[in-house]
Amino acid sequence: MCGIVGFAGMQDHALLAAMNDEQRHRGPDDAGVYHDDRLQVSLAMRRLSIQDIEGGHQPMANADRSLWIVFNGEIMNAPALRRELEASGHRFVTNHSDTEVLLHLYERDGERMLERLNGMFAFVLYDRRRGVLFGARDQFGIKPLYYTLDRGRFIFASELKSVQLAPGVSGALSSQALSHYLSFQCIPAPHTIYRDIHKLPAAHSFTYALERRELRTERYWWASPGVQPAHSSLAADELRRLVRSELEGAVDRWMLSDVPVACSLSGGIDSSVIAAIMATRSATPIATYSLGFEDAPELDERPLARLVSERWKTDHREIVLRSDQLLDDLPLMVDSLDEPYAGGLPSWFVFKRMAGEVKVCMTGTGGDEIFGNYGKWRPYESPWRRLRATAGLARRLGSLRPMMRHPRGALYSLYFREAEKVELLVPQWQQACTSSELLVEQLWSEANPATARDAVRLIDLQVQLPDEFLHMTDRFSMAHSIEARPPFLDRTFAEQLMAVPAHERVGVRRLKQVLLDAVQDLLPPELLAAPKKGFVLPVARWLRGRLRSQVEHFLGERHIDAQGIFRADAVTKLREAHLSGREDRSWQIWTLLMFQLWQEQAGAG
Repeated sequence: MCGIVGFAGMQDHALLAAMNDEQRHRGPDDAGVYHDDRLQVSLAMRRLSIQDIEGGHQPMANADRSLWIVFNGEIMNAPALRRELEASGHRFVTNHSDTEVLLHLYERDGERMLERLNGMFAFVLYDRRRGVLFGARDQFGIKPLYYTLDRGRFIFASELKSVQLAPGVSGALSSQALSHYLSFQCIPAPHTIYRDIHKLPAAHSFTYALERRELRTERYWWASPGVQPAHSSLAADELRRLVRSELEGAVDRWMLSDVPVACSLSGGIDSSVIAAIMATRSATPIATYSLGFEDAPELDERPLARLVSERWKTDHREIVLRSDQLLDDLPLMVDSLDEPYAGGLPSWFVFKRMAGEVKVCMTGTGGDEIFGNYGKWRPYESPWRRLRATAGLARRLGSLRPMMRHPRGALYSLYFREAEKVELLVPQWQQACTSSELLVEQLWSEANPATARDAVRLIDLQVQLPDEFLHMTDRFSMAHSIEARPPFLDRTFAEQLMAVPAHERVGVRRLKQVLLDAVQDLLPPELLAAPKKGFVLPVARWLRGRLRSQVEHFLGERHIDAQGIFRADAVTKLREAHLSGREDRSWQIWTLLMFQLWQEQAGAG
């Protein structure tokens, strides 16, 4: 796991060193640089040594030094790819570096190499013969890659702060990004909060032609099997066997490491299954970590996690906090996130506890998106749920026009609707913005789904998963020099499961019934019977309690007027309705407050 940086179109060795050092937390074990001053290309990396600790130094070159690469991530099928390449005559220098596998695979297959990769990755490869930089991001967006094109320069990095160090890179905010943030609590790629900095979307590659100074990006993988799923004729027992064998294969691949692999163990199905399979593969007890809050039972993961640990005899550690202690580290979280973000926060403390004890941690991220994601598709399929959602939308907005304009976008779960943003934002911050509801409509149409369950899954895989959950997981884990791995997002496993028809893969009452049937022998009965419990923060209580003074300051009329982004009367209406207890507007207030805290800390404007 690494942080990577680089640029083309300028020479500045000191700048490259500063950009690299800015993300030292991503790789405290090693560092490296490469400069081609003649063609003005520079690459650098910070390394967290996990695979081929002695031989994996980067930037890495091929035998004739015509190719150079910086790589952030792990290629989980690298051993199989290496055997294949060796059988066709390729000779390797390192013992088992997956970085070297990428070099040889590009030598053989060129840009088509991406068809073969299974893992988590963001890499940039400098091809001196072709005069191009070629890079890509993994299929689900587990690893980040930011870039900017500025005055004939191409600049990239694993984190925004490194890109911003380059002189002349604009700090102007993006009104489109802000608009989407208010609706999704995160910023969908390719946007970032900065107008002139972009993030490469998941499952995309880029080619930058050095001489012409032209950038081309394209999608290389779709999370959709097409209209006719491949496993449409499987019997129930065959489906159970498929889920079990493919998940075990994924965990086996994602345990690839030269250092011990731990597991973040909540009381939920996903991480519990991962921990159980890991335990069956390990000769020694695996380390598991669970988080609980002594004053908030709705947040306490420990009782069910403890049962899993006892069943599989893991080396278990519990992190116990008061719920408001989470707020003590809020400034550190906001700083590590780089962009406005208003999603979940508790995993920060799991990674904080792991720091110095382990380098690699498995998580259950992705299980929800593969197996139904909280039933967000239900209003699209159930007339009764659609009627109820439509009535709620009409009460909230006083109008049904959004349903008429963008019916599928209007039913999607959004924190601020377009009509609310019209009231909330000053006019100049609304200009030339695509509505978030229209974005949902466009993503739905592009996916051409067979069912609403497929459509919502595909939208979540392009927005919520990469830009909320995986964004947070990457920043929080790497802030503590931990590599977080989500085996549910193994490419082979995901492709196999997404080829199962939605009505067979996702249950109506119990969304993950197919998964539960496949792994029930691995889990305690109490966990199998437990209802789905999301890790929901007590936001309403915080905003009326410990955070009240910050709400009154950052969402107060004086601050809002000076800021010039939001309309003071609209913010005051929301603030007073919530603080008085008349209405629960907690998630809208939280979304606004997290933006304000980010802007205050980033000094952006």
